[in-house]
Amino acid sequence: MARAIMLQGTGSDVGKTVVVAGLCRAALRRGLKVRPFKPQNMSNNAAVADLPGEAGGGEIGRGQWLQALACGVPASVHMNPVLLKPQTDIGSQVIVQGKVFGEARARDYQALKAKLMAAVMDSWTKIGEGADLVVVEGAGSPAEINLRANDIANMGFATRVDVPVVLVGDIDRGGVIASIVGTHAILPDEDRAMIAGYIVNKFRGDVSLFDDGLTAITRFTGWRSFGVVPWLKAAARLPAEDSVTLERLADGERRALKVAVPMLPRIANFDDLDPLKAEPAVEVVFVPPGKPLPADAGLVVIPGSKSTIGDLLAFREYGWERDLEAHRARGGAVVGICGGFQMLGRTVRDPDGIEGRVREAKGLGLLDVETVMEPEKTVRNVTAHSTIFQTPLSGYEIHMGRTTGPDCARPAAIVDGVADGAVSADGKVFGTYLHGLFGADAFRARFLAGLGVSGAGSDHRAAVEAALDEIAEELERHLDCEALFSLAR
Repeated sequence: MARAIMLQGTGSDVGKTVVVAGLCRAALRRGLKVRPFKPQNMSNNAAVADLPGEAGGGEIGRGQWLQALACGVPASVHMNPVLLKPQTDIGSQVIVQGKVFGEARARDYQALKAKLMAAVMDSWTKIGEGADLVVVEGAGSPAEINLRANDIANMGFATRVDVPVVLVGDIDRGGVIASIVGTHAILPDEDRAMIAGYIVNKFRGDVSLFDDGLTAITRFTGWRSFGVVPWLKAAARLPAEDSVTLERLADGERRALKVAVPMLPRIANFDDLDPLKAEPAVEVVFVPPGKPLPADAGLVVIPGSKSTIGDLLAFREYGWERDLEAHRARGGAVVGICGGFQMLGRTVRDPDGIEGRVREAKGLGLLDVETVMEPEKTVRNVTAHSTIFQTPLSGYEIHMGRTTGPDCARPAAIVDGVADGAVSADGKVFGTYLHGLFGADAFRARFLAGLGVSGAGSDHRAAVEAALDEIAEELERHLDCEALFSLAR
């Protein structure tokens, strides 16, 4: 079994995913065969594993896909054996080793976790084969002791496999001393003994100004500091995994083209917008509930959704349907991706109640198509071709449902030889099931040129790789990486 180290956080969104990705890239640059692992993740930003056969064709968290990229290896479903995709406020779809396992309410899932540990351990064994180092990411916080029974995400896993833990705290949100010291105070002795030290993340300014803070934390806990990580500007160029980041994306900076993206309650795979955000002349604004779609937007993108009918009803409730109609009356363009594509049609029907109690909803009516939800889920990586701009595309599909209708006679793309999506008669509206289409540089350049943006289409994948290298270099400068890697056992 490979040597391993685990990063857990004092809470959610403290930057664990980015720090793990950076450490993975730093280890790779040292010549190590390194792999990421996250026993349990909760995110509607999913990716499709790259590996063929047993480990391919399945869903994993977008963060583990990014970490695999940082390791220089194809993504495997075993890097994230349990993925929870929230569908309602109290329940989630459960993905186990890439495949749909079922659905569970939060209370029921607590009992289910004990059964899922076998899958976690099976994946853990597979990921360690042939690796020099595995960098494990926890979920949430080990201080949530009310969830400690049957835990598979944090200390339940760490104690089971005897992997040393480093605690990550976020100084940007405030109270980092209390959060780290409080975690030490509240943990049971067995769990506390697993923690070898801590990292303070997201420091703005001169990190030496926190020297007294480090002294205080170590005095209270006895844990060593592995360093203080500055605010990593390059992290903004990486795909975001959790929807908690969307609040920070709600305010944009004025540029040549404004792109409005409604923040649906069950928004999924919103990292589809990352290549647009990276374009200097494009301003991507995520619009929260209660705010209108901006009247000066040249493009509205309706993103993916884990609950199409529920989010369609919310879209109408928030008043965005009126805003969208006004946008179209001004000649604005609209793109719908996956669930967003389904919403653009005339009707969405769910005869088997796959998504919930509502079996049918009127669509937004911008495309002459209708969607019927079906139990079988399509999960695959694909190669494609844009019929609109005659450029190559690549990406992935994760969706339920079949969409048909007159506008499908004008497909948006040819995916693995099959027509996909639909385009309106005037060409201003199109929908597709293809996630990742904006990552195709030639397509993005042609698409944005049609909206008045010239000079777009830089190499987005190269920019992500460069960001990972930059983050690895920053971690090498500010953390004792030698000690961190030596800690692994």
